Amino acid sequence: MVHQPMIAPSILSADFARLAEEAAAVPGADWLHVDVMDAHFVPNLTIGLPVVKSLLRATDTPLDCHLMIEDPDRWAVGYAEAGAHNVTVHVEAAADPVRIAKDLRAAGARAGLSLKPGTPIEPHVDVLKHYDTLLVMSVEPGFGGQEFMADVLDKVRTARRLVDTGHLTLLVEIDGGINADTVEQAAEAGVDCFVAGSAIYAADDPARALENLRAQASRAR
Repeated sequence: MVHQPMIAPSILSADFARLAEEAAAVPGADWLHVDVMDAHFVPNLTIGLPVVKSLLRATDTPLDCHLMIEDPDRWAVGYAEAGAHNVTVHVEAAADPVRIAKDLRAAGARAGLSLKPGTPIEPHVDVLKHYDTLLVMSVEPGFGGQEFMADVLDKVRTARRLVDTGHLTLLVEIDGGINADTVEQAAEAGVDCFVAGSAIYAADDPARALENLRAQASRAR
């Protein structure tokens, strides 16, 4: 397990007209979580590679790019080549997830694999051996501000067990509905990295909100 809980503020909840300032508003962030949506894999359209490239020039915080897109086999490596630190694709969208992981790592990024709430982990354990991050979705991907789905924590516990017994070597990340009311449940289940959007960016003091979440997660673990 990672030494201290990692917090990745999601810019989906930030002001898109002021992304550089919004990135600077969370100096304690471990990663900055960037939701890329194509209006095909999910019913929403957000930002893509040009904005990510601009953001990379505007912040030193490592970018955690979550690609909620069709055909990640074609598009994912471009984010790694641009300089994203962690690039996550959806197992439900990937034609050859093992190949994608190898390509992402070869391009200098960490490789992440995401599972939607209804996707079980068990059939994908062998594939996950090629990945650095497992992103468990605790809402249906597509929109911010949704309610946390606690039943996905069984998936987190399974992943934690596989990591702790040496079957997998990866970071367990969670995304969706993470806030002061849910972060402790997720931490107890074994999450390493917590993606939080509105819980941070809707707060009066985003930097303090981030550290409060980290402190809560630390205590729960």
